[in-house]
Amino acid sequence: MWLDVVAGDMAGSTQTASATGRTGPLTGTHWVGIVAALVSALVHLVLGARFLLDFAANGLTISLAMGTSFLVATVGFLVGIWLVATDRFRLPVYLLGIPFTAGQVVLWYVLNSPGLPAPPPVGPLSAGDKTAQLVLIAVLVVLYRRES
Repeated sequence: MWLDVVAGDMAGSTQTASATGRTGPLTGTHWVGIVAALVSALVHLVLGARFLLDFAANGLTISLAMGTSFLVATVGFLVGIWLVATDRFRLPVYLLGIPFTAGQVVLWYVLNSPGLPAPPPVGPLSAGDKTAQLVLIAVLVVLYRRES
């Protein structure tokens, strides 16, 4: 597959889950996904902290809600990375990670659009985050198909 070549996983090995749910060592494709998830986790951490600082300064309830949701997303990405890196429940993580990440993209579009279907403005932080998330979705699909 094209993503295998891009990810440096030239061997194209196919792994299947054992009876214990273990699938083996991390491949280049796994590492591309881990880096993409780390980028998104970092962006969500920064934005969550900004919202919480705004809440502390201005007392806006929406800032508290947004800050909390961004920090929850950060935790979700980090837990997913940990589960994949430690070879625990990889297949369910792939399956849950696809809608979790896609939901982030959809929510960003809906919450940032000046009016649907007009696209939202895309700054450098958003561009990096959405690119990482789209890469992560593609990687999760490849990994699930390869390992299931």
